Amino acid sequence: MNASDILHYGHTFVTRNIVDLPLEHWETPNVCGWWSTKLVIGHLASFEHMLIEVLRSFQSTPGSEPTPYLDMLNNQGGQLFNDFQIEMRQNRSAADLLAEYTAAAEESYRRVSLLDGELLRRPGTLPWYGAEYALDDYIVYQYYGHKREHTAQINVFKDALKAAGKLPR
Repeated sequence: MNASDILHYGHTFVTRNIVDLPLEHWETPNVCGWWSTKLVIGHLASFEHMLIEVLRSFQSTPGSEPTPYLDMLNNQGGQLFNDFQIEMRQNRSAADLLAEYTAAAEESYRRVSLLDGELLRRPGTLPWYGAEYALDDYIVYQYYGHKREHTAQINVFKDALKAAGKLPR
């Protein structure tokens, strides 16, 4: 597996599929639950920040870097983590959240490119994720798959807009 490629393809899949969604529809709710496209992108940004923390932990003395995103997810669970992250972002503009997501995705890509391929493939380096998993497994499941899932929801939303005559077919 090539973690840099996985991050690249996940990010470009998101950006390629949102480029044709007019800004006027970014705050329409119910794309994913009650979340709008804007909030889905904000949600993905919060996960990119978490990945930066994870990648940074492989580039420093263990435990020397703060990991507030990862700690919150592990201590409070996914639902509370998501609720908090969305609440922190819901009043920001779509452009701002897209910029945050893009900058964080670029930083994740930069950081993963600094890691040795052997380290990325070594099982057990993320004991909190599972002893049988390697960092590249985590990136595939938690990031690439996550982006594909949410982008599919955005695409379903766009299809509904097309069916309602609000977007060209």
